[in-house]
Amino acid sequence: MNKINVLFLCVSNSARSQMAEAFLRTYAAEKYEAFSAGVNPKEVHHLTTKVMDEIGVDISGQRSKAFREYMGRIHFGYLITVCSEAEEACPRTFPGVGRRLHWDFEDPAAYAGTEEEKLNKFREIRDLIRVRVKEWVDSQT
Repeated sequence: MNKINVLFLCVSNSARSQMAEAFLRTYAAEKYEAFSAGVNPKEVHHLTTKVMDEIGVDISGQRSKAFREYMGRIHFGYLITVCSEAEEACPRTFPGVGRRLHWDFEDPAAYAGTEEEKLNKFREIRDLIRVRVKEWVDSQT
């Protein structure tokens, strides 16, 4: 069976899209090939790695990527933007995309607070993304 390629896109590819990529691999690696990218990529945020490790999901092999690495090179059954900034910045015409979806999540990396408060914000967003990915996977079967 050929896997369906799914690209999760956010602004920096440092948190939300990285989490979504990892959760899709966790829940449906047999059906989907998960990718993530950013409009203006930055390094994967250390708290992203930490909160994913807390629940046993290893993302140490993932890296931040620019969406142009994929544009026109890979056919994606789905392009899923995970923030409104990416939805606005992503070209309306993205060669090789079947369906485009938008799931808007707050950016945990932009949250201002103590280290513990930031960690809690990353956990909150992680849990929201986990639920959304799982619901989407379940709805596709």
